[in-house]
Amino acid sequence: MTTQIQITAAEINKLRQATGAGMMDCRKALTETNGDFEAAIDWLRKQGQKVAAKRSDREAKEGVIIAQTFPGNQSGLIICISCETDFVSKNADFVAFAQSIADTAIANNVQSAEELMEQNVNGAKVSDLINDKLASIGEKIGISRFERLDAPYVASYIHGANRMGVLVGLTGNLPDAGKDIAMQIAAMNPVAVDPESVSKEMVDRERNIVMDQMKEDPKMKGKPEEMMAKIAEGKLNAFFKEQTLMAQPFVKDNSKTVREYLQGIDAKASVTSFIRVALG
Repeated sequence: MTTQIQITAAEINKLRQATGAGMMDCRKALTETNGDFEAAIDWLRKQGQKVAAKRSDREAKEGVIIAQTFPGNQSGLIICISCETDFVSKNADFVAFAQSIADTAIANNVQSAEELMEQNVNGAKVSDLINDKLASIGEKIGISRFERLDAPYVASYIHGANRMGVLVGLTGNLPDAGKDIAMQIAAMNPVAVDPESVSKEMVDRERNIVMDQMKEDPKMKGKPEEMMAKIAEGKLNAFFKEQTLMAQPFVKDNSKTVREYLQGIDAKASVTSFIRVALG
């Protein structure tokens, strides 16, 4: 006899926060997938729910995100100093504290969160400063994300009162375009630079979702597998156009793609990589 897993209100709420689906739909999705969070997201999508493709930028609920480039703009970093409440994250002193840690990382060319914790600021280690701040405000805080990007040119962008940070690497020195592309990434949240850089795991996942949706569609009943596979590839191409950066319509001019916008400035210009970190 199979024992049904108990689905908690907290798990249902987490799925609601991640997908925007209704409470009853989230409960059913978790029940149908035996509590598997990622499988529940796929279950909702297979039922036709408008749920975004899996992203990796949901990390801390509250905190301060600093996105900053090094002198020379060939490297950049994103640091998230997390806390428990928005009361603290919106406090000017806490924002200044987060900025001072980011400045320390820049000044010392830090490569990782572990290395940053060992740096000295006015004679005290960053790890000790974090502990002191924790004691003074009474909330758990820490470096919840540390991301670094190196490229021929790196642009940074902070959106929404330090609630989102973006780094984008470009092949050439294009400061204005770099800011535009970083803002595009913030607004449109692409999954990858281009179709070629989408992971095989994500491609397989999207293909399976599309195939399962078609199998449930009464209009597709009796259609040959070969035809369904061809339709699935067409839907995958539409996914790439919508979800990969270079193929997306450029937010400042929808008549061209991001690729066309960049190559209109420099025929050889391209995006090497990007990082997007958001609270929520």
